[in-house]
Amino acid sequence: MQPRSYVALALILSSLLGVLALGGCGTSNFTICPLIGCCGPTSDACAAPQYLFALGLNGQIDVFPISASNGTPGSPISTSGPANSVGMAVMNNQFLYVSNPQLSLSGPLGSIDAWSVNLGTGTLTTISGSPFLLGALSEPGGLAADNAAQVLYVGDVGRIDALKSDANGVLTTVIGSPFPAGLNSYLTVDPQNRFLFASDDIPPGNVLAYTIDPTTGALSAVAGSPFATIPGSVTNTQPGQIVVDSTGNFVYTVLTATNQIAGFKITSPSGALAPVTGSPFSAGNRPLFLATVNNLLYVSNTSDATISGYSIDPASGVLTALAASPFSIFTNPLATSFDGAYLYTTGPNGLTTFSVNPQTGALTQVGTPIPYGGASVLTFVQ
Repeated sequence: MQPRSYVALALILSSLLGVLALGGCGTSNFTICPLIGCCGPTSDACAAPQYLFALGLNGQIDVFPISASNGTPGSPISTSGPANSVGMAVMNNQFLYVSNPQLSLSGPLGSIDAWSVNLGTGTLTTISGSPFLLGALSEPGGLAADNAAQVLYVGDVGRIDALKSDANGVLTTVIGSPFPAGLNSYLTVDPQNRFLFASDDIPPGNVLAYTIDPTTGALSAVAGSPFATIPGSVTNTQPGQIVVDSTGNFVYTVLTATNQIAGFKITSPSGALAPVTGSPFSAGNRPLFLATVNNLLYVSNTSDATISGYSIDPASGVLTALAASPFSIFTNPLATSFDGAYLYTTGPNGLTTFSVNPQTGALTQVGTPIPYGGASVLTFVQ
């Protein structure tokens, strides 16, 4: 055997011994795994940890580990949390924030509960100083995070609170906060962290638009804001949950009172909104929750136990109903994996996983539902 062959053999044996010392592929990396053929990129042994966070209606937060091989949740780790919250956000996969509306003798006195996230185990550790009080007459609702400026935004009554996170997840008030707003329970930040959008429930219904200061996270109202959900209409639309598509070009919000979805094109660099051609689009009865990934948008219709699915035209933002839509799925909150391969829902049957057909957007149930009492928000973390 030539000397070079001895070297190659030694490298292989060294890698194999290293894997055995680590207990197989459980803690190995992608360099070692293919060498011995014991696991691959979709194996739970080699994949980066991923979790589904569920903000329960039972006063706890449940962290479900997600299988890389088939996207299904495992047994959750539970932590005490607010029971009446509609807001949850994860900042840079490091910190978890949950809105906590409370009552005191002098009126509403809301706060933000905060935890650090251990991505290796999924466990949550309370951040020093939590809960962070928002002041008198605060009633926090939906949350959105700017991962670049490290700022958490809180939908509040007549205002938006902005809180800066330090390296340990501790929150302090951004100068100028709170910023004036309408009755906005739901917020969203575009993927490029340029703009914040809020649904405004003051009749007949609007979407508020703000630019985000990239350094401080302070908000400035976009010229022309608020933007009517149905321009020229006096019908009360009751806009609810709001999302920006994965390209950062379009904004969508459910119109709960009219069973529709309003779509807007984001004008860059101003952040002004223009209605998408054909907006508003028809949905099912009482649409409440949205999830968007790649060129797909899903809406849960809570009164007729269906999910409406749409493709998003990448140039115009026009929504086209998927061939199999609406899907007969009774659910409430929705969340997708980062790659768009799986959709997660909670409903009467529990926590259910669906695979997403990348060509058609069709949903196929994976495995059996996990018994679960329901959630107000779902968030995917990886």
